[in-house]
Amino acid sequence: MFLSVFDMFKVGVGPSSSHTMGPMVAGAKFLDLLRAAPFQAHGVRAALYGSLAFTGVGHATDRATVLGLAGFVPADYDHEKAEAALARIREDKVLRPEGLGELAFDPGADLRFDFGPALPGHANGMLLEALDAQGDVILQETYYSVGGGFVLTADELAAGKDTDDGPAVPYPFKSAAEMLEMASISGKTVAQMKRANEVSRGGAARLDDGIARLWEVMEGCINRGLEGDGILPGGLGVKRRARRIHEQLLAERGLNQSAPHVCNDWMSVYAMAVNEENAAGGQVVTAPTNGAAGVVPAVIRYWLDHVPGATRAKIPDFLLTAAAIGGLVKYNASISGAEAGCQAEVGSASAMAAAGLCAVMGGTPEQVENAAEIALEHHLGMTCDPVKGLVQVPCIERNGLGAIKAVSAASLAIRGDGTHFVPLDAAIETMRQTGHDMHEKYKETSLGGLAVNVPNC
Repeated sequence: MFLSVFDMFKVGVGPSSSHTMGPMVAGAKFLDLLRAAPFQAHGVRAALYGSLAFTGVGHATDRATVLGLAGFVPADYDHEKAEAALARIREDKVLRPEGLGELAFDPGADLRFDFGPALPGHANGMLLEALDAQGDVILQETYYSVGGGFVLTADELAAGKDTDDGPAVPYPFKSAAEMLEMASISGKTVAQMKRANEVSRGGAARLDDGIARLWEVMEGCINRGLEGDGILPGGLGVKRRARRIHEQLLAERGLNQSAPHVCNDWMSVYAMAVNEENAAGGQVVTAPTNGAAGVVPAVIRYWLDHVPGATRAKIPDFLLTAAAIGGLVKYNASISGAEAGCQAEVGSASAMAAAGLCAVMGGTPEQVENAAEIALEHHLGMTCDPVKGLVQVPCIERNGLGAIKAVSAASLAIRGDGTHFVPLDAAIETMRQTGHDMHEKYKETSLGGLAVNVPNC
């Protein structure tokens, strides 16, 4: 099992990795199929199923699907160009993806939300079809957006989670127990093993440059969020709060009047800044998803700005350690809110952040595993119930609390010797089972929980 740090952390666009980035990626993949096909398509159409249908408008899934079929991809998304393209497509009812000529597409008629049963492979399913001039289907593919911007075809999903066509890596752990055993035998940290795996696949220069880019985008997202103001889009009327809270915290510095627990406000404001940017459709890094994108960067920023001895030189160790834990969660359970609730998103992010912080604070591999377990264990059972299908309530504040739990978990683990009662593998398996048993209305459908018990307009 190998999941790269660049699989767990992807530069993308808000508000959702599974509902925005995933459908955009699926559209781009379908265009590649069309380019390789031996026939000329006249038009295309799309159908969204399961969670993609129920919360699709709030998550901008409709926009993302259209943009994906128009040739846009998350990694180099340009907001102004996207808005211009959408306006043109609504007017002309034509897509003009590179290398395919004009394709008929009426967003109002050719993009369908199917509110019936979900497709069999995953809660986030979509069907893309190409049509000839007579309107007959000449090519179709089913895609599943399985969380964190990962997209699989129906055949790829059926092939199994452990498919990895690349060469063997030096430390191929697929469980926390194997990770700890390899660390003990090799004498290496989790970050060192993860780095060796990454270098074996892509080289040191690519790894170092890529990680630097990830933190650049994360930090830029925090800073934009701390400066942003106004009302978030979507109709709930949610106000941006990060800027005002940050200004208050800055004004209180040096007055010797703040309570010790104000450190929690610093963690929260960094996370909220990211998720307010995400809710506004800005550039974020999946960590491991958009809905949980604030936790990891918030903990890094808190560590850099508030913890003595912190240094930017250790950021790669933080992100590599976090990616190793995130890979274990994704491989053995899920990072998708539509599959397992918010325990799979903010819970996974908190475990990743806790492990990363523990590592850069000098924790042993056993303490790192303990930190991840503490954070994940205390998110078990958390539902995904976004009001009006928007990644705003309770998602923005929830990232702040996920960051606080991550820091607490890392601190508790550092004060121990690494031995503990519940293994991380057990917490991950419990999360998987809990997600399987969780009622569908609590898994990113906005049919239960807060989504139906507070006003949503």
